[in-house]
Order: sequence, then structure tokens, then C-alpha cells
Amino acid sequence: MFNRINLYTTKLRTLCLCITILLAAQSSIAAPKSGLKLAKPETVGISSERLARIETNLARYIERNELAGTVSIVARKGHVVHLQAQGMRDVENAKPMRTDTIFRIASMTKPITSVALMMLYEEGLFQLNDPVSKWLPEFEQMKVMVQTAPGETAGPPYKLVDANNAISIKHVLTHTAGLMNPYRQGHLALYQNRETLAPGFNLEDSIKSMAKLPLAFQPGDEWQYSSATNVVARLVEVMSGLTLDEFFQERIFAPLEMTDTHFYLPTSKLDRFAAQYAPDEANDNRIKLADAPTKDSRFVKQPHSYFSGSGGLMSTATDYVRFQQMMLNKGELDGVRILGPKTVELMLKNHTGDLPIWLRGPGHGFGLGYSVVTNSADAITTQTEGSASWGGAFNTIFWIDPEEELVAVFMSQLRPYTHLNVRADFISTVNQAIVE
Repeated sequence: MFNRINLYTTKLRTLCLCITILLAAQSSIAAPKSGLKLAKPETVGISSERLARIETNLARYIERNELAGTVSIVARKGHVVHLQAQGMRDVENAKPMRTDTIFRIASMTKPITSVALMMLYEEGLFQLNDPVSKWLPEFEQMKVMVQTAPGETAGPPYKLVDANNAISIKHVLTHTAGLMNPYRQGHLALYQNRETLAPGFNLEDSIKSMAKLPLAFQPGDEWQYSSATNVVARLVEVMSGLTLDEFFQERIFAPLEMTDTHFYLPTSKLDRFAAQYAPDEANDNRIKLADAPTKDSRFVKQPHSYFSGSGGLMSTATDYVRFQQMMLNKGELDGVRILGPKTVELMLKNHTGDLPIWLRGPGHGFGLGYSVVTNSADAITTQTEGSASWGGAFNTIFWIDPEEELVAVFMSQLRPYTHLNVRADFISTVNQAIVE
């Protein structure tokens, strides 16, 4: 009986996949929700035949039940050449994926938060080398956790020493501040032992709690992915006098017409919210439901008091491509300027020198909110040197390539996802379609 049901489900998913591909293709030709102009791929140096490999490759993951569904979009020279929904957004309720499906984008929030702070930089409110403590005094007199030597006095396996320099705004934008990664070995216990945050806590509460922890290393000495972008977010709040939610809506989302990007999803949009899945190790890593797209999801329900600049947003592929097209356009989209060209240029440079960017590997540096390809061969990627990108914990990714005038966004909902090559496959199948 189970095998029969499973076979039926697979057939249904395949049928919906085919229907969705057709509908997506038709709807994207008629009226792309991205607001960007459409073009035949060949008119912007893209091969239609080779571009179709994106669909074929993603379909394999869906047919193997490793992903429920995907939305992908590719634009070159300001024109959309690919916008496609495949598979299901909600397997349990047999709801096909749509191009306007809303996804949890997690750490793809970070570039938006970084842009928000750099908008205030352009207003002359700070310089990158200014200490964070100028606005957030809880970061004064930070301590650094240092491993104890053999034979030192009993106690924790570390001792605390004074930080030898202040945490700067550039440090928190580049993940070099020394703030701990709560998922790295040795840091989890300290995070769990933090003062309990009361229900309804906000970003200010979270940052003050974070500042009580010791640093993992001296500011500027290493690159360590962390919640540093929440410090960036809190700086936005303090400098602007607005909550992060208000700043994003007034200064970024409304001007760029990003109408489906939210910290907490309005219940009126639940019919477009994607379910989130996890790999079932007991069943060949086929998907199993982890978070249903209902009003009880933590991305929907009250309270709506905590706005995480590190990873709190939800968005559509078409909304998100508008934001990154703005960055590719050096700060402007459809006559709306968010940043000046020189600021965008500064953000997309490598600011971390030769520090290892362990999460991305060799050939990468880190800018102000973006990882940057510094050597394509070392990075083992077809991305052009100077390409800037980041991804999210629920298996989403984007990149912008200034040299190729290209922006691409991939959305799905799977956590964890590192057992799959789907994000790397998306990158290679997009770039191999460039023929001019």
C-alpha cells in the first residue's frame, strides 16, 4: 500500500511539474512579475537551447524527491531571459509551485541589511572605521576568549583577555568582528547559556545579550560567519530612529516595488507561502515536511517584535531579483536610486585580504555584505572574478556578475541542503548558457 501511495505521489508531482513549467513559461512571457523587461535569450548573448538545461537539471532533483519545487530567474543586460517554477510549493496539499511563491530567504537578508546601513553612510552618519560602541555602548571593553595553555589554573578551557582594538562598523559588515558563530564547535554552549530573552524580545534585546559574550578572536584577525549582520541592523535602527522593518519598507521595499518581501508573512498571502522540507535520512534523503505553510509557522504568527537583519526575511524570486538588479545597475532601478555608484563599487570589493573565507572556500573574499570571487580557478567556479553572491539556509542563492551584466536567483525550501549539488549546478547551468 505504501509503495502504491508513493508511486501515486511521484506521478502527481511529475504531472504538476510539467504543468507548472508550461504555465510558468506562458505567464513569464505575458507579464513578468519582476518588472524587468523581457528579451529573447539570443538578443542578450544567451543560448535558448543551453538555457533549457536549467529546467532539465532542476527537474532531476524534484523527480528524485530531493526537492519539492523551485523557482529560478535569470536576467542579463537588464532583461529577463528565464523565469520558471517547477514542482510543488506544498506537496502535502498538492499545490504546484508558482513564480510568485514566497520563500524563507534566511541569510539572503544580509545584503539588504548591509545596503540599508550604507545608505546611512552616504548621508554622512558614520565612517567604516568608526567603533560600533559609538552607537552601541554595550560593545565597549569587549573580552576575547583565548585557549588556556596546558597546566594553567582549572576552569573553562579558555581564559578572557582584553580586546586589543575596538569592533568597527567595517568589522561587522565583513564578519571579522570576532563575534561567535553559534553553530561552530565550542560556541554553542555559550550561546545556550545566555540570559534568557523574554517573549516579545526585539533586536535591541538580542544585541545587548550578544554583547555579553566574549569574542572568539581579536577584531580583524579572522573571518567568522556570525550574527554580526544583526549588529548592522541595530546600527540602522539607532542611526535612523526607525525599526528595521520600517526602514526596509520605507527606504527600500516601497521604492523598489518589492511588494512581497516581509519579515512576517501577512495571512492574506498564505496561499503563496512555500512549505519547508528536510531530508529524511531514513528514506534516502527524500523530503519530509519540516514547517507547514500555515498561520502557525513562526514566520507568520505573533509576536512580530524581532526583526533579524541576519536572516528574517521572506521574499519571491522576482522581488529579490529587483533588489540585486539595482545593485548590478550601480544603485539604481527604474529611475529609483538607492545607492550611489561609488558606494556599490566599494561594497563589492574584497575587504578581507587573504583571510580564509571558510564557508565559501579558496578563491573568495568578502565585501560589505557580499562574498566576492577573487580567483575563479581557486574557487572552482564559472563565476567571473568580481561576482558577488550569498545564499540562505533554506537552500536559496543569488549572484550578480558585473562583467557579464548578469543576475540570477534560485529559490527552494530545504534545510539542511549540503548533501545536494543543486546550488552549484544552478550556477554552472546558468553560466554555460552565456555564448556572447
